[in-house]
Amino acid sequence: MLIAGPRRPCAVLDKYTGHYHRHRPHRARNLRPPDCDDITRAEMADLTPMRIRRRRILGGLINEYERAA
Repeated sequence: MLIAGPRRPCAVLDKYTGHYHRHRPHRARNLRPPDCDDITRAEMADLTPMRIRRRRILGGLINEYERAA
């Protein structure tokens, strides 16, 4: 990723920080993000019949996945 200009590094770091704290699963927290206060474990879903949607962040440097409607 090419970062040019003084504002671009701040924008990239803000995007990454948001992903890290709100979406990225942490193994020490039973695959829950740090901002999640819920202590119950999520049930495992059978994903074979479901479609998965990928959302690219920072030009594909980070990928987030969710079930498609």
